[in-house]
Amino acid sequence: MNKTENEILKAFYDKKALIAYLTAGDPAIENSEEFIYALAQNGADLIEIGIPFSDPVAEGEVIQNAMTRALNNKIGLDDIFDMVSRIRKKTDVPLAFMTYLNPLLTYGYDKFFKKCAETGICALIAPDMPFEEQTEVKEFADKYGITIITLIAPTSTDRIEMLAKSAKGFIYLVSSLGVTGMRTEINADINSIVSKIKKVTGIPVAVGFGISSGQQAKEISKYADGVIIGSAIVKIIEQYKENAAAKLAEYISSIRKEMDNKISTKTL
Repeated sequence: MNKTENEILKAFYDKKALIAYLTAGDPAIENSEEFIYALAQNGADLIEIGIPFSDPVAEGEVIQNAMTRALNNKIGLDDIFDMVSRIRKKTDVPLAFMTYLNPLLTYGYDKFFKKCAETGICALIAPDMPFEEQTEVKEFADKYGITIITLIAPTSTDRIEMLAKSAKGFIYLVSSLGVTGMRTEINADINSIVSKIKKVTGIPVAVGFGISSGQQAKEISKYADGVIIGSAIVKIIEQYKENAAAKLAEYISSIRKEMDNKISTKTL
């Protein structure tokens, strides 16, 4: 187990992990930095930083719009790495990049993962990277000790064992078919899928895509080891722009309380 895997596992230690996502550079890079502090100080155990890309195929309208706003601000990878370096001096919350392969390819795999290691990024989540095509990227990730997170979708039934056995850090379980976005209901049988995963691996399983309320987070964390919230956070940023930090703190704190209440009730 490498250093970054240990960092990730700390997010799941002795509690259900609350993982938060935001898009870097929306509305500005200095705001993203402020928002990450607000999330980390109010209950987020790991933070995913979205790298803006013009064709984010797995994203719904909310995150697509955030990426467009960031790209219009001319936000580049060097700006994001500079931000991560500043953040790392003030908080040790684990940080992961969520991105698509094209920005990495353009920047250069070796250069990208080297910068990840230098600045303090512990993991990469790439929705457009099929498991069978990880080899080239993984070669550079392994070279610099960066963990690649495996995604498992509800349709992966006959591949769960293969995917789970090779996974590191945590497994990102996609709760719903389609793109990211807030949903009133999570229709996938999360309990059943998590059970199948747990039969072949002991690493944590976090559920994302569609979770926005404390009640949803509380319910899903009965089965999973953590929840991932993205679109609801990005929506708050869209609404409050540079003044979103206080609202994000309030929101993520309320989700954390719901999840902790569930655990304390269970313990009693």
